[in-house]
Amino acid sequence: MKTLCRLHKKHLLSIPFENFDIHLGRPIILSHYAFYEKIITHKRGGFCYELNGSFAALLTSLGFKARVLSARVALENGGFTPEFDHMTLLVTMKDRWLADVGFGDSFTEPKRLDFEGPQTDNGRIYRINRRAGGRFLSRWDRVKNLWEPQYLFSLRPRTLGDFVRRCRYQQTSPNSHFKKNRVCTLLTRDGRVTLTDSKLILTRGGRRIERSVKGRAEFDRLLRKWFGISLQKDSKRKV
Repeated sequence: MKTLCRLHKKHLLSIPFENFDIHLGRPIILSHYAFYEKIITHKRGGFCYELNGSFAALLTSLGFKARVLSARVALENGGFTPEFDHMTLLVTMKDRWLADVGFGDSFTEPKRLDFEGPQTDNGRIYRINRRAGGRFLSRWDRVKNLWEPQYLFSLRPRTLGDFVRRCRYQQTSPNSHFKKNRVCTLLTRDGRVTLTDSKLILTRGGRRIERSVKGRAEFDRLLRKWFGISLQKDSKRKV
């Protein structure tokens, strides 16, 4: 379990969640080769299908029993997004664990799947409850004083191919939230750094610092400084 936790957290500290290829009009291919080329060879990040897909491949290569699962993300109106909107992972050892390195600002270490009590993580509290058709992940909101729903997921094993249609939607539909703004976010040792088209957000030791981003040149400079990514250099990458 310690090895899985270290790998999970190291991934979050090293590989950012980002959606730049969608805004570059570059198709995202759901294959282990494409994941490796983009994330490892070209030192980029990705979104859930790429990040959890590649992490599942890594775990499998190391001897873990890892399976990709479909998750439906909670909406503000109390509903959920369609099936395959998010990819998460089931890792089976002596116990079963929920792993997820592709949900942005979420838990940093795997959560025990079959334990319904609170599970603390990096100053936050999560829980996983049984629900018809699978499990339900929620996070305690101290301000609202309630459990905030995160996503609903089935334990049925899936393949990368199952996510192709929804992945295409995320890249092309004007209703996809990934199409609206560029974002890049990464866990740090003492907080998190997030860059969008309009602002840079730094959290350190519970303190939040936010500043505006003035134009594309500054965005590119901050992207290189905080994430080591150059979109100009990466534009030569073959799909």
